[in-house]
Amino acid sequence: MSTPSSAKRDTPDTAGPRIRIEPCTRTARVIFNGETVAKSDAALVLHERGYEPRVYFPMHDVRMDLLTTTDRSTHCPYKGDASYWTVAAEGQQAENAAWAYRQPIDDVAAIKDHLSFADPIRTDA
Repeated sequence: MSTPSSAKRDTPDTAGPRIRIEPCTRTARVIFNGETVAKSDAALVLHERGYEPRVYFPMHDVRMDLLTTTDRSTHCPYKGDASYWTVAAEGQQAENAAWAYRQPIDDVAAIKDHLSFADPIRTDA
C-alpha cells in the first residue's frame, strides 16, 4: 500500500518549488469496492518533486462514515504530521488508506482539512 509521498516517479523533477498545490480542474472522485468515498469539485492536486501528484479532498466532501481513525502517524519535513484512517465499504477495508495533515506546515496550509487516498483506492481526477 502506498503511503503519503511513497509513489516515486522514475524521473525526478528538479525545477521549481519542492511542493506546488493547485485546484483540480474537474470533479474528483474516490471509489473503493464500488462505493463512492469522496466526490468534490473543490479538490486540490499536490505536486511534490520526485513523487506522483496526489489529490486532496476537502473533508466535507468525504464520506467520513466510511472511515475510521487509526493510531498510525507519520512525519514529512515538507508537509508536517499525517493522521490516518482505514476505509471500509461493502465488507472490505483498506487499512491506513487515507491520510490528512491536520496542522500542515505554513508552505502547504492549503491542504489543511483535506484527505488523500492510497493507490489501491481508485481516485479519478
